[in-house]
Amino acid sequence: MINSKVDKVYFRKKEIFIKRDDLLDKDFSGNKARKLYYYLKNDFKDIEKIVSYGSIQSNAMYSMSVLAKIKGWEFEYIVNHIPEFLAQNPQGNYKYALQNGMKISYDRDSVDMSSAIFIEEGGRTKEASFGVEILAQEIVEFSQNRKNLVVILPSGTGTTALFLQRYLYKYNIKVYTTPCVGDKEYLIEQFNMLEEDKKFHPQILMLDKKYHFGKLYKNNYDIWLEVKRSTDIEFDLLYDPKGWLMIEQYSKFFEDKEILYIHQGGLIGNESMLARYERKYKL
Repeated sequence: MINSKVDKVYFRKKEIFIKRDDLLDKDFSGNKARKLYYYLKNDFKDIEKIVSYGSIQSNAMYSMSVLAKIKGWEFEYIVNHIPEFLAQNPQGNYKYALQNGMKISYDRDSVDMSSAIFIEEGGRTKEASFGVEILAQEIVEFSQNRKNLVVILPSGTGTTALFLQRYLYKYNIKVYTTPCVGDKEYLIEQFNMLEEDKKFHPQILMLDKKYHFGKLYKNNYDIWLEVKRSTDIEFDLLYDPKGWLMIEQYSKFFEDKEILYIHQGGLIGNESMLARYERKYKL
């Protein structure tokens, strides 16, 4: 895995550094690639399949399908349901994961787990620290001769933010995040599953509006478009808007800090997200 470059951009006159994890690899990028790197780099005797579960347009789902293809494994993904429109018109992460050989299941108990690795939703595993700590080491290198550098990223399960903070704690680099999937309590619960010592937990900053995961919000699209136009960088439409809304809402708090924003990758998912925004808001 390459050391992703850092770009300097300006957002509303604020200098911000972007850790370009979207450029790690054409097919295997972003925080999901970091979290799954352990499985990519290690050999697993007698393993023939990855099994996981989650939402049908998950970035992690697509990344696992890429991992399975690289390793020559099967990939079985468990979902509750598939919307009729998507089933008839595959697009985004779902479409490309199917092209990589993903098999869909609806009943977890019926899945054959022999010769399989089970990966929690979103890649929330202790093994994720392997790749995330490499990212943390790159951040430490970047932080040299910088004053009051902070790391910002949005969170689903919070795995990346947690392992970053755990590693960066000894370097006095703080990680700030905001929940995208559940509320603050949900995110703290996810942190505790992987690390009970609260000194290693990232600081959670809540947005002033509650957003339901996967639902479309015009202000999310608007800030995504503004950031794209002002930085000339495309970001993920599901998670990244919350990260930028956090920067906007807490601009006074971050005024005296140098921001390193971790690009979440997941740009393949924008295909289906943009189509949904266009249908809803007639863009």
